[in-house]
Amino acid sequence: MSNYPANLKYSKEHEWVRVEGDEAYIGITYFAQRELGDIVYVDVATVGDQIEKDAVFGTVEAVKTVSDLFMPVSGKVLEFNEDLNNEPEQVNTDPYGKGWMIKIALTNKAELDELFDNAAYEAQL
Repeated sequence: MSNYPANLKYSKEHEWVRVEGDEAYIGITYFAQRELGDIVYVDVATVGDQIEKDAVFGTVEAVKTVSDLFMPVSGKVLEFNEDLNNEPEQVNTDPYGKGWMIKIALTNKAELDELFDNAAYEAQL
């Protein structure tokens, strides 16, 4: 299995997007979690907020660093993955599954066309 599934879209800031109708799940890529190291905390205080593409929606804290999380597409934050409060390491062990961070309502689907597919994302790493 590739570290970059073909059913996702990817941003230059190393977030991924999985679209489900008018909603999408967002997390960080395998590359990003590997670069950060062991993740100890995910902080998202933007539930209910409308966040524009490229704006910060939260932070992820690893043992050695804190990194901003950037919206790959514009949307309203509907939900934070509460499981990450108790098990932030899921971002490391299952970045595209249990390690998802937020669920959003998409407000500009055209922005999805600006993201990388898996081949283009891997090529720019």
